Amino acid sequence: MKFLTSLAVLPLALAACSKNDSTGNVDTPTAAPVAATAAPAGQNWTETVVKTPEGYLMGNPNAAIKLVEYGARSCPTCGAFAREAYKPLTEKYVSTGKVSFEFRDFLVHGAPDVALTLLGQCGGVAPFFPILEQMYGNQIAFLDKLQAMTPAQQQELANQPPTVVATKLAEQMGAIDFVKQRGIPEAKARACLADQKQLEVMAKPTENAMQAGTVTGTPTFLINDKKLDQVVSWDQMEKALKAAGA
Repeated sequence: MKFLTSLAVLPLALAACSKNDSTGNVDTPTAAPVAATAAPAGQNWTETVVKTPEGYLMGNPNAAIKLVEYGARSCPTCGAFAREAYKPLTEKYVSTGKVSFEFRDFLVHGAPDVALTLLGQCGGVAPFFPILEQMYGNQIAFLDKLQAMTPAQQQELANQPPTVVATKLAEQMGAIDFVKQRGIPEAKARACLADQKQLEVMAKPTENAMQAGTVTGTPTFLINDKKLDQVVSWDQMEKALKAAGA
């Protein structure tokens, strides 16, 4: 598959991951306010997570406002958004049952995103969002180690299969030790990095979105299937959520 072959490419110029500008013009009509929905007894919407066909969804599966993010784990713009937004998004909106939040990994940077995403999905459903948030919290350290690779080190990875490249980059970034500290044994982490079938499944949402023209950069957000233009900050996102009735 041509797309999967391209994931072995090692792009280290990571700054330009977003094609959205930051003017913050959210052209979303104001909707009627949405009523809060209590979680089932003994449950919390922020801890209610399910696997979807294209990602992982936190919150009320029947929420009136469905927020989707296509994000890349090595994208600095995505990282900045996550560090600013994820806490208020979950505590202020997802917790009410009004808003669900689905994250779909979009492998815009090829091999670095493959490495982090294979590890980020390695633990399954329950730890997906905590690990995602913590990966974004540690993103600068990951990228600094990645950028420190020499041309010779990069050349050693040329023409290697995507899973081999992913494993080497995970080692370079310290990402295997990172997930070990969060309950994923090293043997399991390495098995996830070497899983070609899982890589193909994991890459499918990116391939589908690219073919459909839905996503051209990261982060890309949708509310109830409508793409939000020029939204890259929490202030812009909160305006869009409120306009949708949150």
